[in-house]
Amino acid sequence: MTRRYTFLLTMFAVITLGSCGGGSGSPGSPSGGGGGTTDPLPGEAATINILGSGVTPRVVTVPVGSRVNFVNQSGNNIEVSSNPHPIHTDCPALNVGNLRPGQTGQTGALNTARTCSYHDHGRSEDDRWQGSIIIQ
Repeated sequence: MTRRYTFLLTMFAVITLGSCGGGSGSPGSPSGGGGGTTDPLPGEAATINILGSGVTPRVVTVPVGSRVNFVNQSGNNIEVSSNPHPIHTDCPALNVGNLRPGQTGQTGALNTARTCSYHDHGRSEDDRWQGSIIIQ
C-alpha cells in the first residue's frame, strides 16, 4: 500500500507541476532583455525599437485590438507616454511607463481606430523619441 501511495503522490505532483504556466510576468509589464521567450505576446502586432539615436520605426500601422511592443535597446531609461505632454491622456494604452536599458514593455489593447502619438516623457521636445501608431 505504501508503494502505491508514493506512486500516486508522485504522479499527482508531476501532473500538477506540468500544468503550471512558465511565464515570468504579465503582458504589458516590463521584462528583462536577457533570454526568455521569443514567442509574440498576445495580440502583438508591431515592435518599436528604442535606440540611442531614437525610435524606429517612427510610424507603425496595426489592426484594432492589437498591442505594440517597445524594446529599449538604448543605454538610457525611457518613459513611453501618450501625447500630449505632460498629461498623457490622448491614448492611455500607450502609457507603457519606464523602461530601463534592455527591457521590453507593451501597450494596452488599442481598441479604437485612430492615430495615437507618443513620446519619451523625459525628452518630450526631442522628435527622435516621438512616433505614431495608426490603428485601423
